[in-house]
Amino acid sequence: MSRIDTSRPFIPVSIAVLTVSDTRTLAEDKSGDTLVQRITEAGHKLAGRAIVTDDVEAIRTHLRGWIEDKSVETIITTGGTGFTGRDVTPEAAEPLFEKRMDGFSQVFHRISYDKIGTSTIQSRATAGVAGSTFIFCLPGSPGACRDAWDGILSLQLDYRHMPCNFVEIMPRLDEHLRRNKH
Repeated sequence: MSRIDTSRPFIPVSIAVLTVSDTRTLAEDKSGDTLVQRITEAGHKLAGRAIVTDDVEAIRTHLRGWIEDKSVETIITTGGTGFTGRDVTPEAAEPLFEKRMDGFSQVFHRISYDKIGTSTIQSRATAGVAGSTFIFCLPGSPGACRDAWDGILSLQLDYRHMPCNFVEIMPRLDEHLRRNKH
């Protein structure tokens, strides 16, 4: 069973938050605020925060900038994971993934189902790894952000979480890039 090993040190992770919305401003970004609050209260470092419109190239450009920034270890997006015409976050992010994290979506939907029932199928929450950066794409509601952070990310981004966590494998995420340089 999972547990926190208090003999291990807490290692802060550098996390950037990207809100995808045509209508929100920083002052009205409750989902982004929810994530920033949880990230900082957990002891992690907020590496950046931005809002971009529901546009594939705008989203992708921002993600690429953070992926290339070695000080950003994780990116969390909120918004644009639904089915309307302007919901394009998965289309923007997934082509950047070198490895998909199908389990994230599955666990997110299980947690979400317990809270909102079958309405969870209206989300295309997704995750993956690009370069040496984890990317998690969440729905644009504060509740979904809370569910993803509290039920998955707070644990997987904590080095003390056992039996395993993302922090302990972060140094090895770019092994394929180093191998290709020889």
